[in-house]
Amino acid sequence: MALMTVFGGTGFLGRRIVERLAGAGDVVRVATRHPVRAGVGLSPTEDRRTVPIAADVRQEDSVVAAVAGADGVVNAVSAYVEKGDVTYRAVHVQGALNVAKACALRQVGRLVHVSGIGADPTSPSAYIRARGQGEQEVRQAFRRATVLRPSVMFAHDDGFVSALAALARASPVVPLIGGGRTRLQPVHADDVAEAAWVALRAPAAPGATYEIGGAESFMLREIIEMVLAHMGRRRLLVPIPFELADPLAHFIERLPRAPLTVAQVDLLKADKVPTPGSPGLPELGIVPRKIQDVIVTLATP
Repeated sequence: MALMTVFGGTGFLGRRIVERLAGAGDVVRVATRHPVRAGVGLSPTEDRRTVPIAADVRQEDSVVAAVAGADGVVNAVSAYVEKGDVTYRAVHVQGALNVAKACALRQVGRLVHVSGIGADPTSPSAYIRARGQGEQEVRQAFRRATVLRPSVMFAHDDGFVSALAALARASPVVPLIGGGRTRLQPVHADDVAEAAWVALRAPAAPGATYEIGGAESFMLREIIEMVLAHMGRRRLLVPIPFELADPLAHFIERLPRAPLTVAQVDLLKADKVPTPGSPGLPELGIVPRKIQDVIVTLATP
């Protein structure tokens, strides 16, 4: 049994990592700005192995306290929209640095930093650039860190395939950002959580970067067509060039529960598939789920 700390442990990916760790018998500190949400959805046994702790990656003192005595740490914090003092730089650069520095200070054995495929410190996109710069800061502060770079993630409660299904139910028109030509290799969020669990233990993981894609790659349009085919719906697919998608996303992301953000549009401007030859799920001993096998569940109301 080990003591693990998961930052962002109540989020879409983070709570799956918490569930995986607690299910394996670890004691898990769920470090989050909203500790009241910790443990939601866990089994009674898993819930007894979780310890909610208030922490904000932007605040060094709370981060240091959250990692004290931990055997391993996972940083799964993410922000897709900038609001007030929640900026990409504050979360993905300074926040990532704070976690890495705290792990070095407290002599934590393992650190897993969750980034994303395409992270680039020189990108013109503020979101993608912050992700890349965050990776650099983590490597400088904690050289043994393991970096996970997942492609777009799906699950029954995601903001990707489920969102496409919801849109198909509500509208006769489905927009194709960038013409729907972006190639993606979607990966199940549970497979990414499994990768984090393995990376906290695998001898080869410290210092490594894993680009995590699913079983197959598809163009965005193909994924939309699969969802529509399962639902038995015919919808008008309307290509939206990036020149129009950018200002549209700037407006929409100000809305509550925005279905489209500038960061999401930026991510679609380049394919999101693992670099050929890069370590990924196979090297971690994980067989990825196929999106076709679960799309029936994802597209069901």
